[in-house]
Amino acid sequence: MSDNPYDAASVSSSDSPDCPPSSGWSIWVPAFAMMLVSLISYVDRNVLAVLAPTIREATKINETDYGWAITGFSIAYMIGNPVWGWILDRFGLRIGMTAAVLFWTLASASHAWVTGFWELALARAFLGFGEGATFPGGLRAVMLSLPGNARARGVAIAYSGGSLGAIVAPWIVTPIEAVWGWRAAFLFTGLIGVVWVVAWQFVARRPDMRHQRLPHADTTDDSVERPSWFDGRSWAFMFAYALGGSPLGFILYYSASYLKSTFGFSQTALGAYLWIPPLGWEIGYFFWGWAADRWIQSATDRRAAHWRLFLLLSALSLLLALLPFCNSFPLVMTIMFLAMSTAAGFIIVAIAYATGEYSRQSSGLIAGMGAGAWGAGVAVVSPLHGYLFDRKLYAFSFGLGATIPVAGLLLWWALSRSRRGK
Repeated sequence: MSDNPYDAASVSSSDSPDCPPSSGWSIWVPAFAMMLVSLISYVDRNVLAVLAPTIREATKINETDYGWAITGFSIAYMIGNPVWGWILDRFGLRIGMTAAVLFWTLASASHAWVTGFWELALARAFLGFGEGATFPGGLRAVMLSLPGNARARGVAIAYSGGSLGAIVAPWIVTPIEAVWGWRAAFLFTGLIGVVWVVAWQFVARRPDMRHQRLPHADTTDDSVERPSWFDGRSWAFMFAYALGGSPLGFILYYSASYLKSTFGFSQTALGAYLWIPPLGWEIGYFFWGWAADRWIQSATDRRAAHWRLFLLLSALSLLLALLPFCNSFPLVMTIMFLAMSTAAGFIIVAIAYATGEYSRQSSGLIAGMGAGAWGAGVAVVSPLHGYLFDRKLYAFSFGLGATIPVAGLLLWWALSRSRRGK
């Protein structure tokens, strides 16, 4: 028997006698557990983004160093995705997710003792590596616990915790910072990670969660191809995901600094508004998912349908370049909201493209390639944004953020025509 967990001929079925399927509402419990852990992971990573002005003042870190700290997180996150994917395949969800969340919980809490750049960079790198398990874990839980006709909804539930975490982070950490200081906010995120780990021990004891291998491939899965580094379509997918989704990281990490510098908001006032842009991210997932299902699945030429959607998203992304020229705070927040919604659309359409080109048994690899590519993209551009912010060159920074998705469109168009061996 093959040891490849993605080999449909070698895997055990989740419907086997030793792994009886769950029924009713309980089949959704693992997906919601993964939604909660992705929510926690984004709360953890966004404490720094929300409290950036206060933390930079306290630790004497400038915008450029802040950008390099984000790069450390992103590189470690890029590496962590395939590493944790292998660990989850090898040791199962219960052990793998317990280890990952405990690891990143300690990394998150360690931020409370940061006093300068190098300590911050190291803490961010450890956090990024641990959080690399988030989406591989979510996808595996959905694949193990849900039947084929419910997995798309399960993935939407599991992944939506990320945008929800970005929405609620300002509501959680701003009051804590106001009463106990910014260091206490990181200790709190450590606490909620521990609570999740305890609850996870009960969820992970379900028969389907103890089953380490993926169930048989669906009969509707008509593709046997898997992504390859030598296939242009793989690179087309990664560039569309990473470059199209780039504004998510830019707005998450730099919106607080921009709003404080431009409008003079206090840290407490920022917490009242920073949930608005990520709401666009949350809504964007579901709106553009509906659009992709409607326009791509019924299209006779799916590549042309992807092209039209990517072209529309690229045009909408250019609105971000106008933001530094807006003196109206409501208009600035509207543009940030739309930019994050558009970036979410790029990610959804890119995943729809990849899952249409490759076997669903490669869905874990697809998720890891996309998230890893996004992390690499954020790692490259964050120091540049920090350099531009230090010099108040906001027009250049937002112009860069607006045009990067267009580069993703062009690279997707050029590479999506190429197949393995051509």
